[in-house]
Amino acid sequence: MGQFITLTAADGFTFPAYIAEPQGQPKAAIVVLQEIFGVNSHIQDVTDRYAAQGYLAIAPATFERVKRDVDLGYTEAGMKEGIALKAAVTALPGEGVMPDIQAAIAHVAKASGGKKVGLTGFCWGGLLTWQAASKLGGLAAAVPYYGGGMVAEAEIARQPKVSVLAHFSDHDHSVPMEGVEAFKKAHSEVESHLYNADHGFNCDQRGAYNAEAAQLANQRTLAFFAKNLA
Repeated sequence: MGQFITLTAADGFTFPAYIAEPQGQPKAAIVVLQEIFGVNSHIQDVTDRYAAQGYLAIAPATFERVKRDVDLGYTEAGMKEGIALKAAVTALPGEGVMPDIQAAIAHVAKASGGKKVGLTGFCWGGLLTWQAASKLGGLAAAVPYYGGGMVAEAEIARQPKVSVLAHFSDHDHSVPMEGVEAFKKAHSEVESHLYNADHGFNCDQRGAYNAEAAQLANQRTLAFFAKNLA
């Protein structure tokens, strides 16, 4: 079980992050980026699982600049509020929440004793992961899961600065297949995988959960991080 700590971004903004420590010295560090539901019990569980694999893992709360203490369930009301909060974050001036993600990267890099840092995220967090891979420093690898908006033309135009593994699903209305194909064509350097599943297939608290796809994606992710964070 992890705990919440307070981080400070370069502009002085303070925000919470859920951090989970492995037993013994961490072999590397991983930053986990939330869906539109906040750093809820699922995201905390994902973070704990990475710690169980030997990583120092942290999940920064990326809604804090627009609303404090967001923890939503996978309901119609939760979805509606999450979409509105995402829109509010997207409308933020400047770099939005990128300084917060950078602060999380810096914290675990230092706390792990200078080990390499990987980044992963789901849905909106997948989009932020892809954006961070082209914008931020201190990263060694990035793994976006079904990033909402990630296959838009402007996002496809980004050039990642680190190795990227991308997970997509073929029944995803948020990430249409024609966009996935365009992304794969533009980014042959990205290791992209397509799953016979719905959007949100990794989350075992959602109706879209697909155990087979989630397990395979996790195996690939752990192998990718083991290779790139060594």
